[in-house]
Amino acid sequence: MMSLLDAKYVQYENHFHNLLLEKEKQFPEQHSITAVTMSKKKAKITVVGDGFVGKTCLLVAYTRGEFPEEEYIPTVFENYAEEKEIDGEPYSLSLWDTAGQEDYERLRPLSYPNTTCFLLCYSINTRDSYDNIKTKWAPEVRHHMPHTPFILVGTKNDLREVDDPNLQLVSLKEGKKLARQIRAECYLECSAQRLTGLDEIIAEAVRASMKKRKKNTKQNPNCVLV
Repeated sequence: MMSLLDAKYVQYENHFHNLLLEKEKQFPEQHSITAVTMSKKKAKITVVGDGFVGKTCLLVAYTRGEFPEEEYIPTVFENYAEEKEIDGEPYSLSLWDTAGQEDYERLRPLSYPNTTCFLLCYSINTRDSYDNIKTKWAPEVRHHMPHTPFILVGTKNDLREVDDPNLQLVSLKEGKKLARQIRAECYLECSAQRLTGLDEIIAEAVRASMKKRKKNTKQNPNCVLV
């Protein structure tokens, strides 16, 4: 017999599934095959990681070009549409933000389908968020999307310039080591507050998306990239 809690989750899942369908209509499915090459290639980049590591700030700062000053309110997922030129090619980007809190563990994966690259984020001043990449986030992404590439991202790297002996920061060396351990495409750092590293992260995510898509096309030569 279904408990009241399970019934509540089923209700939420149905509700958020319908919301996702509406969002996906605004941004067509990324892996579709067509005989006509579109003028703009598409990529869906989904950001995951513990709550309060700066995922939302990363995306908002990238899309707005300024650090968000409004109060942070956790949401199950939110997406941003962006038109960008990367390596001389025009792209339509769908950037998906997710909530890292445990309350959303059953709902969060609903936003994963069609993702072309994940950003696994931790804050360099929060050791737990770094440890959780290996124990939680990399396994979760691999479980739901085993063939999708991901990039490891260290946020708030402006703190490296703060002279405070109480700050126990995750080192750049540790970040690179973790990226190798979880087989990430690469390790990058950024500061949403200073607007540094953001363009490089999204560009690398797009490159990883296209690299994976080209590999899939070679395996299935009847496919046409869109």
